[in-house]
Amino acid sequence: MPEQKQAQWKPACDFEYLRLRATVLSAIRTFFEQRSVLEVETPLLCHATGTDPQLDFFSSYYHCVPNKKGIKDKEMFLQTSPEFAMKRLLAAGSGSIFQICKAFRNGESGRLHNPEFTILEWYRVGFSLEQLMDEVAELLVQLMQGYCHIEPVHRFSYQELFEQVTGLNPLIFCHKSYAHYASENAMSDAISICENDHAMWLDLLFSFKVQPVLADKQISMVYGYPAVQSSLAGINQKNALIADRFEVFINGVEIGNGFFELLDAKEQEQRFDQEISSRITKGLPVVEKDKLFLAALQSGLPECSGVALGLDRLLMVIANVETLNDVMAFPFGKA
Repeated sequence: MPEQKQAQWKPACDFEYLRLRATVLSAIRTFFEQRSVLEVETPLLCHATGTDPQLDFFSSYYHCVPNKKGIKDKEMFLQTSPEFAMKRLLAAGSGSIFQICKAFRNGESGRLHNPEFTILEWYRVGFSLEQLMDEVAELLVQLMQGYCHIEPVHRFSYQELFEQVTGLNPLIFCHKSYAHYASENAMSDAISICENDHAMWLDLLFSFKVQPVLADKQISMVYGYPAVQSSLAGINQKNALIADRFEVFINGVEIGNGFFELLDAKEQEQRFDQEISSRITKGLPVVEKDKLFLAALQSGLPECSGVALGLDRLLMVIANVETLNDVMAFPFGKA
């Protein structure tokens, strides 16, 4: 029994991996310092959170001295990403910025998920999506050098990759075709789960059928996501069915998500409204739009591209271990 208690308080991973984490964080800071990208800090506890129905959040209450209206406390939210606050800095004139911080997502725990995780997020003012993809590739190659065999970075069009694997058009939804594919590929449950939700179909089919194809590739970037999965990305000017978005995979593991950022405050608010409506339909907790973020967009966000990388997953890949627990001192079970 005493040995079990002792094991509980000890770190989950070897100090070798903690030293690796420190080395990688130092290399990241050097990378951006050489490019004159400013390191910033933004709040983890904020008055609002994102509306994305696919993300669950943590909330808390700030207890304050009663004011004239008799309000004694305020619900606050741990951020699922520093994105909104960082964009407020961009709108205020910060120039290109980066941040290494904690982020929080409720209900996510497993081999590739921890409710509290470390994120690297950066924004490059004046960068096209292609330029940002180049910079992401350069950073990853530098960080992995000496730890992993580096192959050329592979780039795939989402549409071409999806059609090659499934034979389906990801840009135009045809329920009959999608349902037939699911039935023929031992995925009949998808028909009742996804119903007529195009974005949900894409998430499921990509995760179970397309993403495994990337497992034998070192670094892969998939670009040109369907517009129904635009999130906070702008819509491609040449093709309204495509969003200016890409994702990064290493050995088939999703590492990051990048956008040419949406600049239109009205369109962003419409997307928030659609996501809030979706949350209501699905019976999820209702959230309010981040008014401070929308005000920043209205004041004018400079043209920029941004990306967020999950550093714990990246460390897991670099260290060639199987779970996030192997590279985190105190994962969820020991926090």
